[in-house]
Amino acid sequence: MYRQEEIKPYHQGEKGRQVAEMFDNIAPTYDTLNHRLSWNIDRYWRKKALQSLLPYQPQSILDVATGTGDFALQAAEMLHPVKITGIDISEGMLTIARKKVEHSTLTTQFDLVMEDCMHLSYDDNTFDAVTAAFGIRNFEHLDQGLTEMCRVMKKGGHLGIVELTEPVCFPMRQLFHLYSHTVLPVYGRLVSKDSSAYSYLTKTIEAFPQGEQMMDILKKAGFAQTAFKRLTFGICTMYFATK
Repeated sequence: MYRQEEIKPYHQGEKGRQVAEMFDNIAPTYDTLNHRLSWNIDRYWRKKALQSLLPYQPQSILDVATGTGDFALQAAEMLHPVKITGIDISEGMLTIARKKVEHSTLTTQFDLVMEDCMHLSYDDNTFDAVTAAFGIRNFEHLDQGLTEMCRVMKKGGHLGIVELTEPVCFPMRQLFHLYSHTVLPVYGRLVSKDSSAYSYLTKTIEAFPQGEQMMDILKKAGFAQTAFKRLTFGICTMYFATK
């Protein structure tokens, strides 16, 4: 078990159900907080991950923990796939994602459904690429979730992930620690009205495996040719792998 798997937003029940409840609670304010707390750099991080997939021109993409759909929509803009399937365990987040898709002029076909990545309903070797932005840190069982993502990906397919991480170098490590323990939880609580959600965010960032350790975890899940790159002084890390 990885440390972040033991961290739950609330106190009682399975982590997966608590995470779904948390995102249902903060869904109306999620986009506002996400962009403000990252100074809008989150769109740049997603862009870097999608640029790594651009040479392969995937036509069918599974976006895991799609949330309010920002990564799926950005993927449609940049990669122009035939279809993007976005899955999430929070119906509240998916409701917002569907509204965004309805108001877009993109030609990509979208299928936004509630699914648990621990037990995907899709057949083996279904998707050309699998993406995830700021979602795998919330998995109840990281190995199982990544193994499922690998299973539904076609042989030779590509994985693109961006995840929040703790910087490793001075002074960014210290500055990030200060920010994540003061501004992030206080502002998040004020705007979202959820006293636990953004404290949970900080705790999981600090506990989540990153860098070289994630390379081993991805390989154990079935991926090959793994690589990672730290972005914005290590506040975010991009992971890339093939099957």
